[in-house]
Amino acid sequence: MTIAVTGAFSYSGKYITRRLLERGEQVITLTNHPRRADPFDKKVRTFPLNFDNAKGLVETLKGVEVLVNTYWVRFDRRSNTQPQAVENTKILMHAAVQAGVQRVVHISITNPSINSPLPYFHGKAVNEQTVVQSGLNYAILRPTVLFGKEDILINNIAWILRRFPFFGLPGKGEYRLSPVYVDDLAEMVVDSIYSKSNFIRDAVGPEEFSFRQMVSLIGTAIGVRRALIPLPPRAALYCAQLIGLYMRDVVLTRHEVQGLMANLLVSGEPPRCKTGLSAWLTENRETLGKEYASELNRHYWYPNNFKLVGKRG
Repeated sequence: MTIAVTGAFSYSGKYITRRLLERGEQVITLTNHPRRADPFDKKVRTFPLNFDNAKGLVETLKGVEVLVNTYWVRFDRRSNTQPQAVENTKILMHAAVQAGVQRVVHISITNPSINSPLPYFHGKAVNEQTVVQSGLNYAILRPTVLFGKEDILINNIAWILRRFPFFGLPGKGEYRLSPVYVDDLAEMVVDSIYSKSNFIRDAVGPEEFSFRQMVSLIGTAIGVRRALIPLPPRAALYCAQLIGLYMRDVVLTRHEVQGLMANLLVSGEPPRCKTGLSAWLTENRETLGKEYASELNRHYWYPNNFKLVGKRG
């Protein structure tokens, strides 16, 4: 098959693409970052993910049998906003239909809702509607918080724990989450490509923690003991913003705090993914949090700048 993956050189897209290449599939990628390092030695052909050129998207997708869509934006930045990402997804799905794509595997999030006041969860729900109403054969996967070697959230919690005498929790930290290993998600995506049925499934790891428990677990894994201090959510966000100013990055957003505290990163479905965060932390304790992982570097700047920011502090 010819399979198109949006963001094949990015985080989850890289794991998905690696598994597909191992199966001998032909993979192309649509990307907004053509200068990003290619981990596949030119085995993946690169095309622009240009939503202003719908005809170009159609031409790129002609001959593609399955589209794997990982496209989204974590937070608004200049014209790159979550509402715009919703419109862009409509353009992409329409192009897939026009090009004759047979199936789409779409990455969403747990607990999306059209009625959500949070743009992330609302936008993900609208995108799911777009996929379902496109008429394409589909699979929609809803992961919680991803972890892996290129992870930002888990890594930067460890980075903070290594460098500061305390960790400020938004509220009491009793809200819960079920992290999922990025390669387990990739395995689900690949299995979904070969399925013929339409379905929506949560992608959830085998362990569930309170946020306080997870931060404590990360500290234990990297060998540091820090006071975990409950803070008013605004105060915790302010602390994160101060770190962001120093690192020239966005560490945490108000909407992310609200989503976390609303228990939106857990699932009522049985876990379908096998890798536990506890074991992964133990295996990666030597490198976890040694360098800061910058969201802005990953998506808006280029790899040469990453090490400059990563070594700062």
